[in-house]
Amino acid sequence: MYLPDDLYREVKDRGFAPSKLLQEAVRVELRRQRLLGETDSYLAEVLDEVGEPDAEDYAWAQALAGRIARSAHREAV
Repeated sequence: MYLPDDLYREVKDRGFAPSKLLQEAVRVELRRQRLLGETDSYLAEVLDEVGEPDAEDYAWAQALAGRIARSAHREAV
């Protein structure tokens, strides 16, 4: 694998092993891509089973998300 010189120097200056760091980054990205694919497949199955949400469903979801966000904000303060 190749790192541009500036990135290589910064990685080394911070005490990281470039090869190990790159390998871990590739593993993480591959896992992320696999999980995104699995999520897409799951959502397609759900939509096949229950259908597309309508305007009422979206309004309910937005209201719920707002309540959750307000609750999280109150707990954080």
